[in-house]
Amino acid sequence: MELKQIRNFSIIAHIDHGKSTLADRMLEVTGTIEARKMRDQVLDSMELERERGITIKMQPVQMLWHLDSPELVEGRASSEPYMLNLIDTPGHIDFSYEVSRALKAVEGSLLLVDSTQGVQAQTLTTLALARESGLVIIPCLTKVDSPLARIEETTLELCTLTGCSEADVMKVSGKTGEGVKELLAAIIERIPAPQPVVEHNRTQALVFDFSYSNHKGVIVFVRMFGGAIAKGDLLSFAASKQQFQALEVGVFMPEATAQPILAEGTIGYIVTGIKQPGIASVGDTIISLKNSAPALPGYSQPRPVVWASIYPESQDDFDELRMALGRLRLSDSAFSFEEEVSGALGRGYRCGFLGMLHLEIITERLRREFDLELIVTMPSVTYEVTTRHPSSTSGQASNRIMVYSPHLFPDDGSVTSVKEPWVTVSIITPERYVGTLMPFMYDHEAAVDELQQFGEDRVKIGATMPLRELMRGFFDGLKSITSGYASIAYEQGELKPADVVRMDIIIGDEPQPAFTRIIARRRLQEDAEEFVERLEQLMPRQQVVMKIQAKALGKIISSRTMKAFRKDVTGHLYGGDYSRKLKLLDKQKKGKKKMREHANVNIPHDVFIKVMKQGD
Repeated sequence: MELKQIRNFSIIAHIDHGKSTLADRMLEVTGTIEARKMRDQVLDSMELERERGITIKMQPVQMLWHLDSPELVEGRASSEPYMLNLIDTPGHIDFSYEVSRALKAVEGSLLLVDSTQGVQAQTLTTLALARESGLVIIPCLTKVDSPLARIEETTLELCTLTGCSEADVMKVSGKTGEGVKELLAAIIERIPAPQPVVEHNRTQALVFDFSYSNHKGVIVFVRMFGGAIAKGDLLSFAASKQQFQALEVGVFMPEATAQPILAEGTIGYIVTGIKQPGIASVGDTIISLKNSAPALPGYSQPRPVVWASIYPESQDDFDELRMALGRLRLSDSAFSFEEEVSGALGRGYRCGFLGMLHLEIITERLRREFDLELIVTMPSVTYEVTTRHPSSTSGQASNRIMVYSPHLFPDDGSVTSVKEPWVTVSIITPERYVGTLMPFMYDHEAAVDELQQFGEDRVKIGATMPLRELMRGFFDGLKSITSGYASIAYEQGELKPADVVRMDIIIGDEPQPAFTRIIARRRLQEDAEEFVERLEQLMPRQQVVMKIQAKALGKIISSRTMKAFRKDVTGHLYGGDYSRKLKLLDKQKKGKKKMREHANVNIPHDVFIKVMKQGD
């Protein structure tokens, strides 16, 4: 197929604005999927995606469509169809790295806005990503069939946002299929075809994603920028220099369908047969051994936002956890992990994630896809800590370290300064909730920089705040206060001074590193009492009296005492002098004292799990 007949595009939008539903109608209208095989969320192949109703992984698909309805000549169409290569993308902010990778593989994008909700905060973020990539934007209004649709108002918002005219805004319904054919025509008309390279014999394929198969090894998803790749070709990764033979090439329709060749300008997959981890990476370029070509500009590495440690409940499963994390890394390159050891939990991995939902999805996939029982520590952010040099008497010499784990945070006496990451937050909310939101944002240390009218009866709030506070129930609190009408997007900013301290939890005179937390100094007493009380309720009683204490700033700031199990050692006595009972009670008292001296703290795994889940 000639390049002028190819269109590569993606769908971007805020979460729950109808991307997957619109993709379903496109597949149905173009005949890519037979009507009898049609189902909701066709491109969301993961069970977790279908269960939650959200897109987690980007998914490419190829469709064939005639711009006009051609007459059939001898049983075939009288005109060549257009090849439409769609990449459906996630909408949640935690998966924006997936979106950015997809945008590098296409020439245009559909910007969807729900006509019942209007422009949301994440809409602004995804639009900025598309503009940075130099894509042609087609503004599109969805759910126009809904009785709650505010078509005129939302159209004006879209026009203001993109600078287009009202006639340029497409109006569709993914549920009924209204306007889908017109949208397909607009895609062909407005989105440019791939540009041919000067030297057609130089193979360049950008790796924008990949998956792993036990039988086929690594399967890379590529956009062909130059040349062509056929089954049996000898290829190489430009970055890792690993050579391999293409065992199979094909496209997604939407299932993987083998093809004789992947031509220039198309999107498809290559089966590499490679089963070693660390060779394939997103952003790498696949080149041919016959005609070497320069590597394409790749992707910037994602920066983890939150960190959490993952341990197997049984240390016998450690090797399985290592294998599972390696496999997940092949399908999700946005999270990172490294081995660490905890005295309480044994060997595990310190993992970096792009947000709280990303953390939740990864841990849930580990449990479901690999049948692992896990302990996940409380998430934390990165701190830059400056400490006094031990050999310095004047206190002027210092060390600067990055702390990823709370139990590695230095003692308060040796810390001279602490810096933490801040974020720039954009919130779009109905105007009536602004007054209620201000005290809530103040409680989370947010500094409001901007209040801007956004459409009718809506306000955009711009603010900066510590990332630590954003992870402290901010999302849930925002949705609760605004009855679910507010939306939020954030970008990482610079490091700023932080007034935080380390809080250790001591159970039975033994510090528990898994429970160590970094807390704002102003909330220290409140959080300490709340945490200790919660732990007292969850901990099972022991054979001896056990104290649960929170320690910070060199002193105990909260304490609870758990009573021990007590056996009635005098229950079998039926008479005689009272001194017999005193003798047995004194013997029991000495036994308990001796037991305390040698007692070990026994914390069941389910206690760790329940403590880490705030609000349970």
